[in-house]
Amino acid sequence: MNPSDTPTATAHKVLIDSYGRRIDYLRLSVTDRCDLRCNYCLPKGFKGFEEPDHWLTFDEIERVVGAFTRLGVRRVRLTGGEPLLRRDLPILAGKLSALPGLQDLSLSTNATQMARQALALKAAGITRLNVSLDSLQGERLASIAGRDVLADVLAGLDAAAAAGFAPVKINMVVQAGVNDDEIDAIVAYCMERGFILRLIELMPVGDTGRTAQYLDLQAVVANQAQRLGLIASATELGGGPARYWRSQDGRFTLGAITPISQHFCASCNRVRLSVDGTLYLCLGQDDKLALRPLLRAGIDDAGLEAAIVGAIGRKPERHEFREQPDKIIRFMSATGG
Repeated sequence: MNPSDTPTATAHKVLIDSYGRRIDYLRLSVTDRCDLRCNYCLPKGFKGFEEPDHWLTFDEIERVVGAFTRLGVRRVRLTGGEPLLRRDLPILAGKLSALPGLQDLSLSTNATQMARQALALKAAGITRLNVSLDSLQGERLASIAGRDVLADVLAGLDAAAAAGFAPVKINMVVQAGVNDDEIDAIVAYCMERGFILRLIELMPVGDTGRTAQYLDLQAVVANQAQRLGLIASATELGGGPARYWRSQDGRFTLGAITPISQHFCASCNRVRLSVDGTLYLCLGQDDKLALRPLLRAGIDDAGLEAAIVGAIGRKPERHEFREQPDKIIRFMSATGG
């Protein structure tokens, strides 16, 4: 497909895919490495990480994100793997937060390294955090994540709150028979500290995602809404796929991300860039564009923008997690969270 024929409105700084969806959100993986081995993400002993020579450099990342912002992308989230393992991440964050047109720079993290980096990341221009926390029990978290890091995560959350990040969203991947009995406890923890809690359904990405214990969250969320007197909220909180419910006094917010039981493909506004420069157009499909070879072959900014526009024109309509759960063999850390 010729980039000039793709469905977009580049002159008006807007990316529109062939299904009429505006793409304004880029999830940017800065590393595929992680210091944990969560049982739904990376298997124990996994060593198949991308070679550092294949990682996009900070300058290359800045060029790609600059192209996206010129095309109308307004939100960027730094992801991994665990993004805080990427050396000098605050330097990259500072470069990106200064790009014209970028309105929101956020970070997804497991927070094990947050206590010592919170102030630098906040000063660099990151304003919002998503933090993974699947259990408040040390032994249980160790069984999920591969080691007991509960004290480090809680210290990281305390440091994030003290540094002024707002909002802080707690992401709890709920697994049947593993941690679903702990939802009330994590609700109480988040209510006490003013954090938003988001319950997330497992996605069958990679062998680990397919073998973990999926739980349909529809009834879970309904029960929590009834128990806490929550009301559905139309307020958009960060441009992602979560649906939200709020307490009547506005002091607590519960979110749900349900890619299996109630998918959100019709409103998908995001693409993912992996650490090696591969642009993934859908988490549950294989459609992609390798940007690193183009960058290292000397593509100019106009060519880079045209390549992105062409890729957006090929963005699939939806994932097929229900119909073809074995389709995606790459691990989540390789795609970018």
